[in-house]
Amino acid sequence: MRAYVAGHRGMVGSAIARSLEADGAEIVTAARSELDLADQSAVRSFLAKERPDTVIVAAAKVGGIHANNTLPAEFIYENLMIECNLIDSAFRAGVERLLFLGSSCIYPRNAPQPMPEEALLTGTLEPTNEPYAIAKIAGIKLCESYNRQYGVDYRSAMPTNLYGPGDNFHETKSHVLPALLRRFHEAKQAGSEEVVIWGTGTPKREFLHVDDMAAACVFLLNLPKDIYAANTQPMLSHINVGTGSDVSIADLAGVIAQVTGFEGRISFDTTKPDGTPRKLLDVTRLTNMGWTASIQLEEGIRQTYDWYLANQGYLRAA
Repeated sequence: MRAYVAGHRGMVGSAIARSLEADGAEIVTAARSELDLADQSAVRSFLAKERPDTVIVAAAKVGGIHANNTLPAEFIYENLMIECNLIDSAFRAGVERLLFLGSSCIYPRNAPQPMPEEALLTGTLEPTNEPYAIAKIAGIKLCESYNRQYGVDYRSAMPTNLYGPGDNFHETKSHVLPALLRRFHEAKQAGSEEVVIWGTGTPKREFLHVDDMAAACVFLLNLPKDIYAANTQPMLSHINVGTGSDVSIADLAGVIAQVTGFEGRISFDTTKPDGTPRKLLDVTRLTNMGWTASIQLEEGIRQTYDWYLANQGYLRAA
């Protein structure tokens, strides 16, 4: 396999690139300074020149509730441009196989739990990240449409909340798990008696270690077309990727407090939004195909915290 990994410097893309290399693939990459994925002409020229046989769309603008709430135009525009340019340019360059990475936020706010693939487009999205979710839904439908019209093999994986080494620990732009890791660590270092968390603490979330996600991506890419097709439908071709279990934000905070050694109080600011009440993916299809996650949550959080401690100087300079 000669695979172009878009977003190879991000947490997800770098993990996928490592897994593909371990699987014997030749990896093609381009730094942001070398290739602007929002520039259609540049993306077309790059893929026409490199001629990979596989493209992985792991590049995206991502963030937590605060970032999605304050930068909705950037989230929908940048993600639409990235996926449109990559998927169409891949087709024009003769790429037969592509894997698009989406997000569990594509499902309606009040979707049945756990959320099956069939829940897509059956209800209203969570308002706090609707622009991002719409962009990801468009990516799925792009892949399905190119498959339907041109007979290519473009697949979509919908991961649950991801975390792990290389995560974004920005104070306001990160997702909940890395944001809490940083907050509890800094509270411990400062000798604080209390950590205040947004919302009520009752929403439940599912978390998947990025190395498990990368392993699932390699597994999905290597599946024969007939086996993948047997577990999907022409216009419902995405596959959920998760652990099949979730945890409340309050319980997550408790685990993180234990991992970081914080011994103070944990309180909740109920004036702040909770987001979707629950987001648990139905991973029956992926399990039936033969793949399950292997890294337990506490083990994964410890690995992530160790990485954070080893890279604080880099993170402060970034």
